[in-house]
Amino acid sequence: MKRPRDNKPGAGRRAHGPRLRGKLWIEVEGGDGGGAALTDAGADLLEQIDVAGSLSEAARRLRFSYRRAWMLVDAMNRRWPGPMVRLSTGGRRGGGAALTEAGARVLRAYRDLQIRFEHFLDTSAASFERTSRSKRV
Repeated sequence: MKRPRDNKPGAGRRAHGPRLRGKLWIEVEGGDGGGAALTDAGADLLEQIDVAGSLSEAARRLRFSYRRAWMLVDAMNRRWPGPMVRLSTGGRRGGGAALTEAGARVLRAYRDLQIRFEHFLDTSAASFERTSRSKRV
């Protein structure tokens, strides 16, 4: 007979020491007064816009309200030197959204930076653990 699983985080796993975590965002100087120009949520939205070709569909896929998605795009477009997303209003063809060349380039660079950042945190965990456990004299 199977034993019921413990639903606590880390249950059934051997302790491996600390896991370092961090958040990454990009700020651009000279924008509309500061704030994040690109965050994880913004990058996710850019990816979905690229796939779906629609702001409303991208918002649905991410379970964002349309207002939140529109505000993220508006903030990114204002904070970067050039627009990240080009929006076209509805009409006979229904409008749409597409990444600009700059938007696609920034998104690729951000995802690459995220991978390198996570690798840095993972490889720094052992050093952090040694330092945090060292005995003080």
